Amino acid sequence: MRITMLGTGHAMVTECYNTCFLLTENDRNFLVDGGGGNAILRQLKYAGCQCTDIADIFITHKHIDHLLGVIWVIRTICQGIAQGQTTMDVNVYGHEDVMVLVGDLLKKLLWREQWNKAGSHIHLVAVKDGETRNILGRETTFFDIGSVKEKQFGFCMELDDGKKLTCCGDESYHPCSKAYVENSKWLMHEAYCLYSQADIFSPYEKHHSTVKEACEMAEELGVENLILYHTEDRNLKERKRLYGEEGSRYFHGRLHIPDDLEVIDL
Repeated sequence: MRITMLGTGHAMVTECYNTCFLLTENDRNFLVDGGGGNAILRQLKYAGCQCTDIADIFITHKHIDHLLGVIWVIRTICQGIAQGQTTMDVNVYGHEDVMVLVGDLLKKLLWREQWNKAGSHIHLVAVKDGETRNILGRETTFFDIGSVKEKQFGFCMELDDGKKLTCCGDESYHPCSKAYVENSKWLMHEAYCLYSQADIFSPYEKHHSTVKEACEMAEELGVENLILYHTEDRNLKERKRLYGEEGSRYFHGRLHIPDDLEVIDL
């Protein structure tokens, strides 16, 4: 299994793409969020993945920088179905509020002919807190991350030998997620900026964490590998070094600060 980070930036970045990624195993792809626009199509192209290679999609919450790119992916899939290029079915997961919004957007924004021909192949699956689904052949449990801004879900996917991959969405850790986060082999967590630059980027006002706090939490909860994303883009050229230096003071597992389109083998 591998992760391809299609984007690593927060909502308002211009030097990289908004946070979204692919999980891939045995040529099957699971897209998590889509960023904020049709640049997702470019990112997928550069990653060597076509929209019609994606059978499962998860939208963490209904913010612009996570949701709108998914609309472009679904539009591209619907176009292929309507033109007879594919007959694939796609499952789109998210909590009920997200699914209602996505369904409304698809019906209003897609060409009527495309939606009439392809809509039955797009399955909007509203999941509940603690609900488990089979994705990539692995048990995947969706959970409420305890957001105070907008209802948001993360997920925890079983790996081999009883290990797990956990994604905490794009807000700072909430204790309600402890059962999923604790002892994760891989943890995906936002880090809006360096702790040393918190006065510049004001992460707490946006309910985000710094590298220091994300790493302290991962260390305390026994995480083996920590992937940090959803960052500012002013330090982009030096992000790996700067975030790595700060993070390694507080986390002693393997720390990953990926660039856009970077691939991480799990």
